[in-house]
Amino acid sequence: MLAVGQEAPDFAGTLQDGSPISLSSYRGRPMILYFYPKANTSGCTLEARGFTEHYAEFQHAGVAVVGVSVDSVESQKKFAAKCSIPFPLVADHDKAIAKRYGVLGLLGIAKRVTFFVDADGKVAEVVEGMMPGPHVQRAVERLHRTSG
Repeated sequence: MLAVGQEAPDFAGTLQDGSPISLSSYRGRPMILYFYPKANTSGCTLEARGFTEHYAEFQHAGVAVVGVSVDSVESQKKFAAKCSIPFPLVADHDKAIAKRYGVLGLLGIAKRVTFFVDADGKVAEVVEGMMPGPHVQRAVERLHRTSG
């Protein structure tokens, strides 16, 4: 898994609406890049709704939020619609992004890991653990620490 201080690897992927995304397009602004196990499961729904609840605050502070799982584009699209997710969800169906970030679990799904990437593309902090609450809570704490 990537560690604090390492460069966040660039990637190219497909969003829930079928459009392309690359990490490099976010350079110059801080980012919350969070990996989650499976769209439409209870924990992942709680996490997505938590990030959605605070999304306007992140946007106001110039912080991008991007979610990644190994689900298909269609699954991500349904998940985004069901939860009214306003930020990009990457369909890492070939698992290449999860592998590059060192978060692919034994069952072939992404572990729940959140990377806080600074404007220079370096990992500033990593939060890992199965419970979704601490990931969102830490993101909000970081936001208030830097903006307050």
